[in-house]
Amino acid sequence: LSLKEQLYEIMAVAVSFYQHALSQPQGEKALDYLKVQRQLTPETIATFQLGYSPEGWETLYRYLVEQKRYPVALVEQAGLIKARQNGSGYYDQFRDRLMIPIFDSQGRAIAFGSRTLGNEQPKYLNSPDTPLFEKGKTLFALDRAKQAIIQQDLAIVVEGYFDAIALHAAGITNVVACLGTALSQEQIKLLLRYSESKQIIFNFDADQAGIKATQRAIEEINSLVYSGQVNLKILNLPDGKDADEFLKSRADGYLSYRELIEKSPFWIDWQISQMLVNKDLKQGLHFQQVANSMVSLLQKLIDSNQRTFYLDYCAEILAQKDATRLPYILKNLSKQVNKPQGKSLAIKRKSILDKSEKNGTEKAEWLLLLIYLHYPEYREIILESLDEKDLIFNLPDYRWLWQVILELENQITKPRDLMSALQNHLLMITTDKNRDFNSLFHLNEHTSQEIFQPEEQIKNAIIALEKISLMEYRRYCQEQLINAIDSNQREFYQQEFYQTVNKLIAIDPLYQQA
Repeated sequence: LSLKEQLYEIMAVAVSFYQHALSQPQGEKALDYLKVQRQLTPETIATFQLGYSPEGWETLYRYLVEQKRYPVALVEQAGLIKARQNGSGYYDQFRDRLMIPIFDSQGRAIAFGSRTLGNEQPKYLNSPDTPLFEKGKTLFALDRAKQAIIQQDLAIVVEGYFDAIALHAAGITNVVACLGTALSQEQIKLLLRYSESKQIIFNFDADQAGIKATQRAIEEINSLVYSGQVNLKILNLPDGKDADEFLKSRADGYLSYRELIEKSPFWIDWQISQMLVNKDLKQGLHFQQVANSMVSLLQKLIDSNQRTFYLDYCAEILAQKDATRLPYILKNLSKQVNKPQGKSLAIKRKSILDKSEKNGTEKAEWLLLLIYLHYPEYREIILESLDEKDLIFNLPDYRWLWQVILELENQITKPRDLMSALQNHLLMITTDKNRDFNSLFHLNEHTSQEIFQPEEQIKNAIIALEKISLMEYRRYCQEQLINAIDSNQREFYQQEFYQTVNKLIAIDPLYQQA
């Protein structure tokens, strides 16, 4: 077994150990917390495989190392135990805590979140980063949410584990949670694999801390948001409630939440509404502060139609229903927003793959799909390579087919059955995908030659997709440099630009900057 396979096995055993402990007398306090305070049913507790870590210092250590005979070094690498500083042995990472398993997108346990049952700090504690787990690249409940995200073409992101669990229990299953850290670009890109129209809703807490977290999350993914790569909406629940509290406070929690989803504002509208909080536009200082904030926001918008729409919208707000002031305010606002930001480099506002890049993308993605279907022994390599480089299928038809493949793979028992399962699935559904997938199913002399030496072909395909992804990001940074409105922005995108160029040169020494 590989290192990762051994760690997956250890994590699965740990999940069962904690589940069992929850049902024992020692886990009574944790079970009461789940049933009484969180109002979770036994079915939901079982579904999410919630558990309890006993309060002893070496309980899990003794079970895994002394009873199960797993190598202590592997148990430590899994993030379940820690070495004592004096070198006298090991102790459990989690003690007397409610345990919340974190699974990868394929449903394999990779880490734990935990909550104290007393007043100890920190209240929530996650596993450390391990060969299986990186906090900034993982989302809680994605394994359970991804099918609903695909079907509804929408992902909802909440702050807490129990917000996600409560929503899933209520029947709202296209929900994931971040892991106690600021939402990252990697996490958003992970979600975008499952939503074809790139629709995401942030539903963070509606208190001040939650609003700040929302602002930070938008800023963290600004390169995706401002370029329109994410169709982002913001949902703040009434009365400062989080999702768990909201559902408990209403008899019709499911319907009320669904209604609020439908009404959630586009991120720009939400940002503008936040600019107006505690501001009186009849006061000169407040008027100036709001106007400057609007200008700063609108200058970052890349799509010209979007910018024009929100220019009119902001001008109407600033005019305060005074029709005589509106033309003057609109003219002044437009002048500030559209002032020249530097020489035009004839870069399109929306990145578009040129013909050669489209051909390169199509060839690389076709090869990966072909090898994945015909050579089960190389599937893990393809999955790990895509994850390591944070790559997704770019062509809509292939991206859709890839998601179908991953879903079917969870339903079959033998790897060799994937091909027939996919063919049967395609025959049974009506889809608007117009691509002919037959070339992927039948190897002929030409296609057999194409995938000769599969490992080398996978490597080349991944390099091709990585290069195209980097070229796209280089163009985006180049455009942001032109439109930068202050030195901080300019410095940031200049650094990103040169780092991207260096990465391109590293994978293709013949690459020359355009």
